[in-house]
Amino acid sequence: MTQVSPISLQQQLLENPQAYVLLDVREPFEYAIANLENSILIPMNQVPDRLDELEKQQAIVVICHHGIRSENVAYYLDQQGFSRIFNLTGGIDAWARSCDAKMALY
Repeated sequence: MTQVSPISLQQQLLENPQAYVLLDVREPFEYAIANLENSILIPMNQVPDRLDELEKQQAIVVICHHGIRSENVAYYLDQQGFSRIFNLTGGIDAWARSCDAKMALY
């Protein structure tokens, strides 16, 4: 599992929008407030039951509100044999503050 900053992720997505699967592990009400375009919502507690929706060789960036839940999920995915897992440092909050001033904060 590797940390990726919001600025670095934004730059990489601008260069190649398909570079990563964006896995949002927050709750649906949080996702409704703010989310990254083309992200997939799988709440943290559903990840173990929905692993078959993810490819083990795909580069996956795990996202939550502040980066704590996503880091836990990233470690879990790593333990399950996923080889290219990234955690969005600071979560969607850091993304909103450093990359998208129009994104809602909560």
